[in-house]
Amino acid sequence: MNESTGPLVFGREQARRVDAEAIERYGIPGMVLMENAARGLALHAMTMLGWPDADPGGRVAIVCGGGNNGGDGFAAARHLHNHRAEPVILLMRPADSYTEDAASNLRICEAMGLRIIDGSNDPDGAIRDLEEPALWIDALFGTGLSSAVRPPLDDAIAALNDQYVPVLAVDIPSGLDCDTGEPLGGAVKAAATVTFVGLKRGFTRPAAQPYLGQVVVTDIGAPRELVTELGELVSA
Repeated sequence: MNESTGPLVFGREQARRVDAEAIERYGIPGMVLMENAARGLALHAMTMLGWPDADPGGRVAIVCGGGNNGGDGFAAARHLHNHRAEPVILLMRPADSYTEDAASNLRICEAMGLRIIDGSNDPDGAIRDLEEPALWIDALFGTGLSSAVRPPLDDAIAALNDQYVPVLAVDIPSGLDCDTGEPLGGAVKAAATVTFVGLKRGFTRPAAQPYLGQVVVTDIGAPRELVTELGELVSA
């Protein structure tokens, strides 16, 4: 077990196991892990909007892919709304294709009356046509991505990189390989990355540096013993 109190590094498989074993071994519901991740994400988004020195109001466009990365984006939208920001959710998949915790958070957003745009048929156009927000949140792809981003989502990444306002990445900039730090065809160039549990292995590689921006590690409530068991010490 690693006893360091500093940030630990996680590869793709270790990051997956943190979630899986927190759920299976410790009985922590996946929805709780997602909620904790979203709180940390929303808090950093609010600081990028000037909070606490200024009201965090302002349009925040959240680009949501499938799986838990999109679910984190949905949950963060709820918290941003509750802090008087104006979240706009851009779906990169049809609403009925989301499952499990992501689907639950999407339904909550719908019940709250949050603005949701179906961009699944034209992801690039949905991003480029949206009136300019104060902040973009990239919740398109997570650490599980291991092959080149395919059309039309490669164009969505290009559209995000063409924006004139900051992009905040969820866990890892979309299109970046978790283990190598190499872009898988193309990757989001973030102003900041809120990453969960610990640094991702690829973040320590030179190739990742143009994409990460400021990196903030946030806790998701996974037991400390599990995190230190699965994490690796940062190499000198």
